[in-house]
Amino acid sequence: MIRVNLDVAMAKRRMNSSELCERLGITAANLSILKNNKGKAIRFSTLDSICRILDCRVDEILEYVSEEEANG
Repeated sequence: MIRVNLDVAMAKRRMNSSELCERLGITAANLSILKNNKGKAIRFSTLDSICRILDCRVDEILEYVSEEEANG
């Protein structure tokens, strides 16, 4: 499964959700879906914008974890 570590990347840069939402142009609900690993997909353009705004790499946001690791 793919784990989204967006909250960690945001915390490292001291950026709150409302600021990221405003700069990305997305709703708080959509950001929450991403942050809580509830999303089914993400557009490359959105991922690109997140990385640009947070000045980070994709692997700081997305991480592959095995099912065994995810469950426990």
